[in-house]
Amino acid sequence: MAEQKTKYTKEGFQKLIDELEYLKVTRRAEVKEMLKEARAFGDLSENSEYDEARDQQAKVESRIFELEELIKNGVVVDEGEINKNIVNIGSTVTIRYKDGKEITYYIVGSNEVDSLNRKISDHSPIGMALIGHKKGETVTIVKPKGEEEATIVALERTKR
Repeated sequence: MAEQKTKYTKEGFQKLIDELEYLKVTRRAEVKEMLKEARAFGDLSENSEYDEARDQQAKVESRIFELEELIKNGVVVDEGEINKNIVNIGSTVTIRYKDGKEITYYIVGSNEVDSLNRKISDHSPIGMALIGHKKGETVTIVKPKGEEEATIVALERTKR
């Protein structure tokens, strides 16, 4: 069985690459310098600066590994293959609930979620309800407190 690739917007995938580059080039060098300075303090068995530098090194290396895996197992959604009339990753969607409240969401891959900026995953309850639907359609969103219907009132590809 083929491994499922994680989908990303172009912007989200580039952020992973940029963070990886920063960690490998800049942060590693900073941590190396921290270790060098901490060693200069002498006895490593009672050297809190050295312990802190080693902790930082472990965190950096762990994040580098994690980012390399995310990039290796990720794929950017190809804008040329997207039907722009259907909700997909990279869509900006405005929905109207039955009570008249309207909310705009940006559909992103699961590793790009930013709820403060209304970037929701295609795997979230709202994202799953919207994916594959068109402007004007009513969808049923399954939430922990029950189901709620909403109509897609605007749909566009996000320009980023």
